[in-house]
Amino acid sequence: MSTQTTDLGRDSIGKLLFKLATPAIIAQLVNVLYNIVDRIFIGRLPEGDLAMAGIGVAFPIIMLISATSALIGMGGAPLAAIKMGEQDHDGAEKIMSNALSMLVILSILLMMSLLIFKEPLLLAFGASSQTLVYANDYLGIYILGTLFVQIAIGMNPFINTQGFAKIGMMTVMVGAVVNIILDPIFIFGLHLGVKGAAFATITAQFISAIWVIRFLFGKKSTLKIRKEFLIPEPKVVLPIMALGVSPFIMQATESIVLISLNNQLAHYGGDLAVSAMTIISSVNQIILLPLMGLTSGAQPIISYNYGAQQFDRVKKTFILLLIVCLIYTTTMWLGILLVPEVFVNIFNDKPELVAITSRSLRIFFAGIFVFGVQVACQQTFLALGQAKISLVLALLRKMILLVPLIFILPATLKAFMAPLDLVFMAEPVADIIAALTTVICFIIFYCKTFVHSPQE
Repeated sequence: MSTQTTDLGRDSIGKLLFKLATPAIIAQLVNVLYNIVDRIFIGRLPEGDLAMAGIGVAFPIIMLISATSALIGMGGAPLAAIKMGEQDHDGAEKIMSNALSMLVILSILLMMSLLIFKEPLLLAFGASSQTLVYANDYLGIYILGTLFVQIAIGMNPFINTQGFAKIGMMTVMVGAVVNIILDPIFIFGLHLGVKGAAFATITAQFISAIWVIRFLFGKKSTLKIRKEFLIPEPKVVLPIMALGVSPFIMQATESIVLISLNNQLAHYGGDLAVSAMTIISSVNQIILLPLMGLTSGAQPIISYNYGAQQFDRVKKTFILLLIVCLIYTTTMWLGILLVPEVFVNIFNDKPELVAITSRSLRIFFAGIFVFGVQVACQQTFLALGQAKISLVLALLRKMILLVPLIFILPATLKAFMAPLDLVFMAEPVADIIAALTTVICFIIFYCKTFVHSPQE
């Protein structure tokens, strides 16, 4: 296409990664604002600590909605990029059009199910009699915007995978700016409290969804949504979902982890500990979403060149991605270790909450310095279409290691450390074991696929 100036198969790897990753990182940083800004304003309410705990209990369900969009968006976008590298334009457009239809179908099913089971789920996820009202108010409104969330998040990867990283960044920025403007108006100006935060968020997602659809139906997009491809076909949908299962599980298991954490923290530390976890999960987003932006920038380069059988460019992109991810996570680890209060004070300044959260932050993120290696390897598996190994590694860190450790550590080691600290300690233990396992798997795959590849 004449307006597309990014050549994924020929341009300098370093320049390409910078060009594609910078807008993606900015987009992810801005994307954090959707939930972070809500929590910043909610934390300033008179009942801010309880309201924060309520939002924290609702957050696993919000993450499940986002995870469903990743099932389709992050599963379909790499496959579309591979088809583009193979010069199969119709195949790429069929993948993208089928993805849109599936997002609409899944949104309707998800919204209906959550509206029916919302309150029992919140109680099961750790809501107390004091925090249930806040969780119920926020989530009841957020669920109504499920379709907007699914389209905005699920279809945006198809913009990025074509090399239109700036347009993808604007998808997020437009919504985030609207959210920032509307939050104080709805929360404080109209005295809607947590309901106002939810209204602001789904309005912002609606505008982002409109932005995405207009672009993908428009003239500037290399790939276009075509009416004749909107009817889902099993031979198209099943590979999308097979590849998307890994990022879906990565996000959905975050939901399961939060449920486990909230239940254990409520048991050992009450609502104050759940409030602390809400802040910690917010800090986790601030740190990890830019990392996801970096890997999103690398994904089109890796996928396209893999489809074009330019394996040397795939190797160079991965090595650069690995170095940058490791530097980033090590820097974040040092920041949390030295000045955790800086992160906590963004959300709340009540001394008791600041004290428990600052201590817990240091424990929770003690192993994050190795996480950059794991993310680089795992996301490269995904970009190469390696669904099975991505799925196994996604399950390993969260389901096989972290969730059991959340319950095992405080039950078995409470004679040596406070049970509340041991709940948080499960995260770094799981991070280190999972990172070592991922690196070993990737070295085996890398040597087999690229070191002895035909193109040397």
